[in-house]
Order: sequence, then C-alpha cells, then structure tokens
Amino acid sequence: MEASRSDESNLSPNLNRISNLNPAHNPIISSAQVWPTIDGPLGLTEEASVDYARRFYKFGFALLPFLWAVNCFYFWPVLRHSRAFPQIRNYVVRSAIGFSVFTALLSAWTLTFSIGGEQLFGPVWDKLVMYNVADRLGLSGLA
Repeated sequence: MEASRSDESNLSPNLNRISNLNPAHNPIISSAQVWPTIDGPLGLTEEASVDYARRFYKFGFALLPFLWAVNCFYFWPVLRHSRAFPQIRNYVVRSAIGFSVFTALLSAWTLTFSIGGEQLFGPVWDKLVMYNVADRLGLSGLA
C-alpha cells in the first residue's frame, strides 16, 4: 500500500503541487487584477489616473484630438472592463466618441478633396488648394 502511494506521487509530481496551490498565492491568478492604465502596477494611481484622463479629454478640444486616441490607448483597461473605475471611464468613453467623430470628419474631408477635386469645387479649387501658394505670391519666379 505504501509503495503504491509513493509510486503515484513519483509518476506525477506536478499533481501534488497543483492540488496544494492556494489561489490567493498563485501569481497567475493574482495578476488578473484590473489596473486603470496599460502600465499595470507600474502605472498611475487611481487618483492620478482621473486627473490625467480629465486633462487628455479637455486638451483634446484644444485642436489636439489625437490626445483622445492617446487617452483611449493609455486607459485601455478602463474601456475593456465596463464596471471598473467609473470616474475614469466617463472621460475615456467620451474621448473614444470624440476621436471617432474627429476621424470620421477628417476622413470625409480627405476623401472629398482627393476624389472630388477640381470637378467638385470648380473655379474655387485654386483658392482652396495649397500647392500653388508660391505661384500666387510670386515666389516661384515663373510669373
């Protein structure tokens, strides 16, 4: 009987380790904690995160909408976990909406100018484009 027990433990030494693990001390399970930033435990505290998220959101309105994208990237765990960090999530979701609207408007503007061009705008096209500024100001020497 003793020999059969020792043979079982020798055949699968990992079995004893797995059965004796305490989930509270398991580094894999404990690393599943939700952090407000992508830096994890090396990132900001929750209070500092609220401040940074608010700043990124507000400065996005100051003609820096790419800060909204940075806000969404840096606080990605907040976007992923819908119930975590409600104070931060408010700013991050608004930043995501703002960046989506900005991207849609920029794409529409770009496509309008690149596809429509002179056919769409007619004689106003020469005043809208910037590649002939030197000719208009007489700086090219061709006039």
